[in-house]
Amino acid sequence: MHPFSSNVSIQRDTRAWQMQVWISFGLAVFLCATGLTWLPGQALDRAFMVMGYVFCLSAAFVLAKFVRDSQRGGALTAGDTPMWKLVVWGGFFTAMGLTGWGLLRMDISETYKAFLGVSWLFLISSAFTLAKTLRDRHEADLAEARLQERREARAEAGADQ
Repeated sequence: MHPFSSNVSIQRDTRAWQMQVWISFGLAVFLCATGLTWLPGQALDRAFMVMGYVFCLSAAFVLAKFVRDSQRGGALTAGDTPMWKLVVWGGFFTAMGLTGWGLLRMDISETYKAFLGVSWLFLISSAFTLAKTLRDRHEADLAEARLQERREARAEAGADQ
C-alpha cells in the first residue's frame, strides 16, 4: 500500500488575481469596442477591423490552448498533426499581421491608430492571461476531483476491513 498524505496542496490562483484578469479582459474588450464603434472612415474599414480583432482574439485562445496542450503532452498531443500546428501558429500570425496591416493602412489620425493599436495589443495579452487562468482553474478542479476520489476509495477500503 502506498503512503497517502492528506495534506496534499492544490495550487490555485487567488480571487484577487482572477478578478484582475477578468477586469483586464473586460476593459480591453470595452476599449477595443469603443475604438471600433467610433472609428472614422468607411464602413468597410470598420468591418475589416472588427473582423480582424475577432480573428485575433479567437486565434489567441486557440494558440494558448495548443501551447498548453503541447507542453503537457510533448511535441504534439494525441490527435494533433504537424499540419494542425501549422494551422494554429499560421492562423495567429496571419490574424495579427492582417489586422496590423489594416490598422497601418487606414486613413485615420496617428493618435487614433495608436489608441486602436494599444487597445488591440492589450486585448491579445489579456486573452492569453485569461486563457491561462481558466486552464489553471480547470486543472486544479480536476486535481481536486481526483484527490477526492482517492480519499473516498481509501475510506471505502478502510470501512471494508
